[in-house]
Amino acid sequence: MTLLSTVILWLFVLNLGVSFGAGLYESRIAVPQWLTFSQSDGYRWNAAAAREADVGRRFWALVTTGPLTLLTLASLACAWLAPAPVHAWWLAAALCALVDRVLTFGYFIPTMIRLMRDVQPESAAVATARRWVRLGALRHVATLAAWLAALEALVRSGG
Repeated sequence: MTLLSTVILWLFVLNLGVSFGAGLYESRIAVPQWLTFSQSDGYRWNAAAAREADVGRRFWALVTTGPLTLLTLASLACAWLAPAPVHAWWLAAALCALVDRVLTFGYFIPTMIRLMRDVQPESAAVATARRWVRLGALRHVATLAAWLAALEALVRSGG
């Protein structure tokens, strides 16, 4: 593998690890501040809290929206040309990351923008937010699978 390919693979592994950890953190710490639950009121969507946190622009844009998307595309190209011991694992990682990127741009970002605008009735916002959270688990699985496959590709590359 070339030095450039090795650097791209290392950056891909590191970025996927940060993305996976940050996604779990967001799910466990941030989301419960936006989508709250009480026995008396049930679920409530707090658009103001989501807007105040603004994690999409304050964090995700810097870590995944741009960087992970570019690393995913670069990884698709590099994995295609990688030698046999690395090729399949890196390609699998890039394809899993591509699934995450498609879900992110096609569903998660537009849905969160709508939720933060607070233009839906409360019941619709709660239903949308709960679906966003449930589908987030799929994104976590895709990111984890990409990270583990990329780690295996890195090990096999000797990098």
